[in-house]
Amino acid sequence: MSQSEPLIGLDHDQIEIIAFRLQGQEFCVKTKTIREIRGWLPSTPVPQSPREMLGVMNLRGVVIPIIDLASKLGMTSIVPSERSAIVVAEIHTIVVGLLVDQVSDILTVKGSQIQQIPEVATSFDRSFSDGIITHDNGLICFLNLSRMFQADGAASYAA
Repeated sequence: MSQSEPLIGLDHDQIEIIAFRLQGQEFCVKTKTIREIRGWLPSTPVPQSPREMLGVMNLRGVVIPIIDLASKLGMTSIVPSERSAIVVAEIHTIVVGLLVDQVSDILTVKGSQIQQIPEVATSFDRSFSDGIITHDNGLICFLNLSRMFQADGAASYAA
C-alpha cells in the first residue's frame, strides 16, 4: 500500500474520534473506546509501577490506573495543568485514565482521510498508530489503544 492510499477502504466509511494534544502535537483515538473525559486530579502513586503510570485514582468506587500518555509514547512526561484532562478508556476490559495536555475536539472523519505513517518515521513505534489523519487544521496521529496496551501488558496496570 502506498503512503497516499487510505488505510480504511472507502470514502463513505466514517469513524468518530476524540482528538487531544500531547506536547504540542495532535493525537486521536476512536470514541468507542472512551468512557468519559475528566479534569485533572492528582493520583496516588503506586510503588514499583511502570514509569508511565502516574498512580491510581478512585473513579466512582473503582480504582483505575492513570497513565501519562506522552511518556507511554516515548515523549517528555506531561506536567499537569488546569487544562490537562484524563481520558478514561476501556482497553481489553481494563479501565485506564490517560493523562493528556488537553482535549481538542470530537470529530467524524472519512476513511479516506487516514493515511499510513511514512517509512522514514522510524523513531515512532508505528504499531501504536493506525495512521495519520489529514484534517483541515493539520495532521492528527491516529493511535490504536488496543495495540499500545497489549492484553498481557494491560494487566500490569490493573489495580
